[in-house]
Amino acid sequence: MIVTPRCKLIKLASGDLDDVIQIYKDPLVRRYLGGTTDDELLLKNKFEEVLSKSKMPGVYFWCVRLIKDDQFIGFVSLDRYHDGKNIELSYEFLPQHWGNGYATEVVRKMIDYSFTEIDLPKIVSETQIANASSCKLLERVGMKLENRLMRFGAEQAVYSIERT
Repeated sequence: MIVTPRCKLIKLASGDLDDVIQIYKDPLVRRYLGGTTDDELLLKNKFEEVLSKSKMPGVYFWCVRLIKDDQFIGFVSLDRYHDGKNIELSYEFLPQHWGNGYATEVVRKMIDYSFTEIDLPKIVSETQIANASSCKLLERVGMKLENRLMRFGAEQAVYSIERT
């Protein structure tokens, strides 16, 4: 478990299915991530795929819960990036928890964890240029815009930060 001042990050487990499906079904969360689906079998298969992937070396998926009441608020991961050489930090939080600083708190902790605990030299994050809130968050935690590219039918911003 990884702890921030207000959140705890717990490694993804099979019992997290219902919580994670909330993320996959929320249209605000999925606005810049390809949209939602109500197909329960597809959602369960996607979760099982992520759970299986989380058991691979160098791949990490955590559920984010509030310390005060154990409420599920989001999902964060460190996983192989599309380029095959970098590790990508990804995050998704439920909209009712946006604007409270939880994502910033968790992303900062993940950057620190990436450099101090798993000794990564660099991490990247990719988000749609249109997702201004996510771009601002990545800049707020010290990541720099490294590249712009077209992927998934939209202009993407690739941010990075290196261990100092």
